Amino acid sequence: MAEKMELNEVEVWDGNMAASQALRQAQIDVVAAYPITPSTPIVQNYSSFLANGYVDGEFVMVESEHAAMSGCVGAAAAGGRVATATSSQGFALMAEVLYQASGMRLPIVLTVVNRALAAPLNVNGDHSDMYLGRDSGWIQLDAYNSQQAYDLTLMAFRIGEDHAIRLPVMVHQDGFITSHTAENVRPLSDDEAYEFVGEYQPMNAMLDLAKPVTYGVQTEEDWHFEHKARQHADLMTKVFGKVEEVFDAFEKKTGRKYNIVEEYMMEDAEVAIVALGTTVETAEMVAKMMREEGIKAGIVSPRLIRPWPYEQIKKALSKVKAVACLDRSSPNGALGMLYNEVTASLYQGDNHPVITNYIYGLGGRDFTIDHAKEIFKELDANAKEGRPTTPLQQFVGLRGPKLSFY
Repeated sequence: MAEKMELNEVEVWDGNMAASQALRQAQIDVVAAYPITPSTPIVQNYSSFLANGYVDGEFVMVESEHAAMSGCVGAAAAGGRVATATSSQGFALMAEVLYQASGMRLPIVLTVVNRALAAPLNVNGDHSDMYLGRDSGWIQLDAYNSQQAYDLTLMAFRIGEDHAIRLPVMVHQDGFITSHTAENVRPLSDDEAYEFVGEYQPMNAMLDLAKPVTYGVQTEEDWHFEHKARQHADLMTKVFGKVEEVFDAFEKKTGRKYNIVEEYMMEDAEVAIVALGTTVETAEMVAKMMREEGIKAGIVSPRLIRPWPYEQIKKALSKVKAVACLDRSSPNGALGMLYNEVTASLYQGDNHPVITNYIYGLGGRDFTIDHAKEIFKELDANAKEGRPTTPLQQFVGLRGPKLSFY
């Protein structure tokens, strides 16, 4: 039996420690991991918990991130509660196996500390790895600070392990800005956290020899299409209700409220920024400033990235006149993911605001208060004109000549 850790009502944790504590409290059977900056402290902390008797499960150090996720797939198929963490190039190396995990409906939890993808090599945060995994069949949740990294990691187990869902879950947090910034975090006690996550209930475990199952079968043209179509259209649709159910249960437990799409000052907003990660809190602060200047600004931030919440986004932006979608990943010859998803969400609705795309913060470049103010002023001009007054796509804080693909 693992030792319980005595925690204060308020702990000072960075995002990595917050995530690793949530993994510890979930009493995971197997963590298979390979370290990579800036997610290394998550698995390093976890190995320390194991060495000091706070973890009962197995910690498997492997030779690569591909092997880490392969180990997780094997352990989850065998019938265990499983998790790991990674970033950037490690996430890219895992990509092949991510599709295996989702296709086999293995409820693995993966904490992704978001970091730029090379080349050029860069260890700082952006959302390149987040965007890389968006079509891998995993549920994806986004944390904006350390408290949320802790909360969402606990909730990820309860969401993914539900027998009606049985899908792997990623929890994203911004590299260094969240992962290495110490903040006040209010944890649950070990008993409370485990009670919330719940006892693991295996389903179709390979080690249950009384009920033989096959994983990783070959389907070819006969059944591959049907398998993918059902997972996309039927299974992913169920995720929304389960996420809302778990969010409601967590609010009752802690008083902390989460929504599939978060809104800030959107009741009467005429212009809005849509963003992810730590940028959300900066944008919220600036929206309040812009209100003092007479611009009715608001913020919309998707908490759930996959499956994409089309209806919730449409509702959140149903009254605005202009929207800026902020993408922290290079789209390499296209408009950004948030721009495309938000535009698709609004296309079937009655409101068709002016929508523009801002690429920002690549490789850890700061997103400042002045940047947000400038975007809101441009949005206000777009709202008044009823059309884009700037290029459709812009790069925020880029040194040198002003660039735009569109």
